[in-house]
Amino acid sequence: MRGDGAAPGAVHRPVGAGHGLSRTRVPDFFIVGQPKSGTTALYEMLRQHPQIFMPDTKEPNFFSTVLPMRYRRQGGTPPLTLEEYLALFEDATPTQQLGEASVLYLLSPTAASSIAALNPAARIIAIFREPASFLLSWHLELVRSAEESERDLRKAIALETARLRGRHLPRGAHDPGQLRYSEHVRYTEQLRRYHAAFPREQVLTLIYDDYRSDNEATVRRVLDFLEVDRSVPLASTEANPALAVRSPLLFDAMQGVSVPRGPFSRAVKAAVHAVLSQPMRRRVVESLKSRLVYSPPPPPNDDLMVELRAWLKPEVERLSEYLDRDLVRLWGYDGV
Repeated sequence: MRGDGAAPGAVHRPVGAGHGLSRTRVPDFFIVGQPKSGTTALYEMLRQHPQIFMPDTKEPNFFSTVLPMRYRRQGGTPPLTLEEYLALFEDATPTQQLGEASVLYLLSPTAASSIAALNPAARIIAIFREPASFLLSWHLELVRSAEESERDLRKAIALETARLRGRHLPRGAHDPGQLRYSEHVRYTEQLRRYHAAFPREQVLTLIYDDYRSDNEATVRRVLDFLEVDRSVPLASTEANPALAVRSPLLFDAMQGVSVPRGPFSRAVKAAVHAVLSQPMRRRVVESLKSRLVYSPPPPPNDDLMVELRAWLKPEVERLSEYLDRDLVRLWGYDGV
């Protein structure tokens, strides 16, 4: 049950009435995605509410059975058992609602049913972003995390078929399913899975444009959906901005030290570890990345955007019909 569905080495974690943890509380709500669509900002805002508990571990990804790259970089591990997963919520008070945010749950074909098996009364929050802009931002994120080696989005999308056959996979890719760009933008199919597992009134579908244009009103809508006090002031948060790789040479060099690929890079890593503590190494690396390696993304290529929107228009039309909302016009596909 990886982020992209069945895959070699996938581990299935059956949950439900027989999990033997009837006295342990389970999450009341889940932010299931989309990536790069404001989920981190929403997570940070909801954590401020006294009636809500969300663990420090954002994106446990328990139901997608994927080990995100950050776990390897930070030397941590995700929850592997149901007991470990539920332990994330142990510090909540009895009156707080429990929630978590894992953006790969929308991509997973099995997460919806697994969540329903654990808690059929759970509430689901999904945020959808204009798909061409989403793909641009998601591709930048994958390049930044070394999951993607092809820095040209058009070429990266063209590699999907070969990568499904195990060819042209990036050396640093931990979960190749994240590179299946077309799977990420099958919005209607993703939403149908949650409507099949839960009554519609338990699934809140948000549009990223609404969240950006009127953050306060959208957050109040979420608080009403969760049935907590909407009058509690929550500080607006901007999180995880898209970043481009400024210097491929420096980026590759730093990745070589983080994940050694030969005797030289292993020797450099050993020397760095001998001199600096782990917290200091992390601060130095993040400082170097922010100053030298990353930069704000360039403006999107007009020709690429036209191509992407022509390809994605049928999906936008499907989602518009499914949600009974004119996303074709909202997202600028009426002229495609």
